[in-house]
Amino acid sequence: MSVLESLRKRSGLLVAIVGLALLAFVLTGLFERGSSIFGSSERAVGEIYGNPVEWNTFDNKVKEALENQKKNTQKSTLTPEETDQTVQQVWNQTINEMVMDKEYQKLGIAVSDEELYDLMVDHPHSALVRNLSDQQGKVSQMFADPQTGQVSPSKIKEFTQKMTDEQEQSWTKLEEYIKQVRTVEKYNNLIKKGLYVPSAFAKREYIATNSNATVRFVMKPYKMIADSTIKPTDAELDSYYKEHQNEFKQEASRKLEYIAFDILPSPEDFETTKKAMENTAEEFKTKKTSEDSAFVISESETRNYDLTFHTKGTLSPIIDSTMFTAEVGTVKGPFLENGSFKIYKLESTKYSADSAKVRHCLIAYKGAASAPPTVTRTKEQAKSMADSLANLLRKKKGDFKDFVAKYSDDMGGKNAQPDPKNPKKFVMGKDGEYGWVNSKSGFVEPFKDGGLDNKKGDIVVVEAQFGYHIMEIEDSKGKQQKVQVSSIETKVVPSSKTMQGVYVKASEFAGKYNTNELFQKAVIDEKLNKRIADNIKENDKTIAGIESPRTLVRWVYDNKKGTVSEAQEFGDKFIVGVITDTKEKGIGTMEDVKEGLTAKVIKKKKGEMILKEFADASSGKTIEDLATKMKVQLSQPYTNVNFGSGGGAPDVAQDGNFMGTVSALKAQTLSKPISGNDGVFVVYVDSKTDAPAQKDYKAQQSSQVAQMAQRVDYEVYDALKQNANVTEHLVRFY
Repeated sequence: MSVLESLRKRSGLLVAIVGLALLAFVLTGLFERGSSIFGSSERAVGEIYGNPVEWNTFDNKVKEALENQKKNTQKSTLTPEETDQTVQQVWNQTINEMVMDKEYQKLGIAVSDEELYDLMVDHPHSALVRNLSDQQGKVSQMFADPQTGQVSPSKIKEFTQKMTDEQEQSWTKLEEYIKQVRTVEKYNNLIKKGLYVPSAFAKREYIATNSNATVRFVMKPYKMIADSTIKPTDAELDSYYKEHQNEFKQEASRKLEYIAFDILPSPEDFETTKKAMENTAEEFKTKKTSEDSAFVISESETRNYDLTFHTKGTLSPIIDSTMFTAEVGTVKGPFLENGSFKIYKLESTKYSADSAKVRHCLIAYKGAASAPPTVTRTKEQAKSMADSLANLLRKKKGDFKDFVAKYSDDMGGKNAQPDPKNPKKFVMGKDGEYGWVNSKSGFVEPFKDGGLDNKKGDIVVVEAQFGYHIMEIEDSKGKQQKVQVSSIETKVVPSSKTMQGVYVKASEFAGKYNTNELFQKAVIDEKLNKRIADNIKENDKTIAGIESPRTLVRWVYDNKKGTVSEAQEFGDKFIVGVITDTKEKGIGTMEDVKEGLTAKVIKKKKGEMILKEFADASSGKTIEDLATKMKVQLSQPYTNVNFGSGGGAPDVAQDGNFMGTVSALKAQTLSKPISGNDGVFVVYVDSKTDAPAQKDYKAQQSSQVAQMAQRVDYEVYDALKQNANVTEHLVRFY
């Protein structure tokens, strides 16, 4: 029995709900189960436990999820990013069904109808509360208790009695979602409750992290021997490869080398755009001031009519001087700036103060920037209140300072405190006082303009994003000219003819150099700038420097090594590429890992050489003598070195071999030569301080269990997913 049915059986008198809004549910991957998702691997979006996940069934779920997403976001179309995210959610849900459900069934984990009712109504689950709240975490009024603001069980009951069919479908899916969340919690909690750290382990950890040593060491780094002097044999490479297979595990990846043919405007494109803008400029000259805003918005690519008044030095350098001496209505341009042609028109000019001393009283409204949460008035109410208070101040029927204390919503000003050591020192914001402002002050433009554009003694109301500022201009200095300049902008873009020309060039290159050998030769002969995209994973959604590369990723996985692509368009360029390397998931072949394998063998051989040097030099020697004989520097003494200190000694801080050696040595003992991460070292322990004695290790046990429990929520799922051999081919279809 669903919670919805239970609600209808249990509820008594129903209260009518007027104007029910569609819930803004955040539902991820809630789809009907039961149909088989396995089918032919030729049309598989992935594999789980070696079984192909058939595309047709999967795609039906994707379509359903996309429709749900459109309804929830009230959009007719989704962005590519939103579509990708939804597809990934469906895939994650599929993994959950095939991998996690198997675990739940095996362990008998389930959520009963009674428990679900409790989670949906009596004691709303946190996931339900999130779905009934806005982005700021405030519960919707439809479901909130008017006294506490928390989710109200009675309001949930009321809502479920008056749902539309569409809302009922969403609510049913939400029930399923909460049920899944609770199931996951039960599974993870079961594992967490089963975690245990033996007291012997806790004791060992305690001793390791609380026993300190003072050490010195000598180390000869591997880099002191040039790689070029070491020549591993094929037998050495083969032997190391066979003995260290796990070091060469790899994910499937591809390497693409490509030439980008940039689609740039031609000189003809620049000339064509310039002529069109010259015609626009002539028409702009004929427009009346009242017509300018509509004309600018219709003709400019920015679709913006700038109402800002600018001071000298704040306009484009091309027109900055001209506009301050020209007559209103003057049109200048077109000028080429940063790849765009621009036309400018002087709309208006005025004079204002260079600086002004101001104070203000802020009347905010709900939704204004930085408005205190206690503010509930509307924008219209705030404007009316500001106008009324300003009129009272103009008529001398109130003191500005008192108005600030009583009405201002400027919390920064209200919280401003005088300097106890200098009570007379000016404190910005106190009593609404903001001192002197100028065009470069760090205030929003409307606030600065309100002070600079009015006269000493004026009291004005200025609108800004924070609300309405009642401003008094206490004083002003100087005089400066300001101009309002509108602009029309058109970016120069490649024409169809230009794009076709670049495409032909790229296609000819792809056809002529259609093998890897020819491709690489052409790069050298023609001195081309070859770019490399390495380690491309099958489901990568981005490649640096290539716009929306999904089709390119799909292509490199659909073709073999050595294949040269046709010319493909990506954003502002055509690309011709060649697949130069392919790696499949698993243990890399010797050819795949040749470079890394060689480096490892060289390092091993260097270690063997240095170990022999140390062995020859260390017999009967002190660590000081050893440093001299090896011609390396003896380290300074490092104190408080233990496993919990990250190694203590900077040069070997993360080297487990070093720390293991220190922990095993007794005080005043010299170690044997040990191969570490960066070189071969010999360590001398000057002294050791044992960890303080302790009766039991329950605190350490609890701490270690808590640390492990934090990893359960994500590591268990990842381990099960890895065990299921999950592979994904979504890029081939989406």
